Amino acid sequence: MSFFLMLDARTKLFFSLLLTLLVLFIDKLETAVCLVIFCVVIRFVSGVSGSVIGYIKTLTLLAAFIIVMQMLFAPGDTYIIKPLFPCSVPVLGGTGSLKREGLMLGIIITCRLASLLVFLPVFTGTTPPHKIACGLCAMGINYRIAFIFTTSFNFVYSFKEEAVIIMNAQKLRGMRKTGLKAAVKLLIPLMLGAMRKAQDSSVAMDSRAFGIYKTRTWIDKPVMKKTDYIIIVFSIVFFILVIMLNYLL
Repeated sequence: MSFFLMLDARTKLFFSLLLTLLVLFIDKLETAVCLVIFCVVIRFVSGVSGSVIGYIKTLTLLAAFIIVMQMLFAPGDTYIIKPLFPCSVPVLGGTGSLKREGLMLGIIITCRLASLLVFLPVFTGTTPPHKIACGLCAMGINYRIAFIFTTSFNFVYSFKEEAVIIMNAQKLRGMRKTGLKAAVKLLIPLMLGAMRKAQDSSVAMDSRAFGIYKTRTWIDKPVMKKTDYIIIVFSIVFFILVIMLNYLL
């Protein structure tokens, strides 16, 4: 059994919140790289299915776009290439530049995104939606808001499963189109299925008088254990150390 499965949902929510704040606050390359390594280690220890390599492939094109845009438009005085277009090029000749400061900033932003992409499946993969809702309510959040929050996770997973079903059905019917046409033929039935599911959920909630009571009961009442308090203390210490390291660098 994964260590993260035994933790209370509130502990994982608190840890995820601090990690998200770190992603927003850090602005040094060394700190960003250390945060990515830490998230990869957490992903490995948690035992969540799925390889990190898949996220690297997904992030490659986005990272290249971010880095190029930052090198072109971020402020800086250290030029890697200047001008970008030779003077012999009409209209654009002698303009544009690639800056070292933009390169560093693009790598930092890529590391931020990589940290979230690697860690978030650890939270969603080890915490069932009903336990997330239960933890949010135990923290004093209205259960209507908790329901909306957890329903978004359910819809994401249902979209993924339905997309696979639609693509398999299209392959069985001999459709081998790729590119924009294939995306349109996938998007339309996916949107129709999402609207149908949203309507069914609305009818089910109305039939069960959802929201008529201000509070509700839970089958699995969350209980904080000693391990949870240790992880919370570790999270706070880790957050402070990373912020100090980022400041000192």
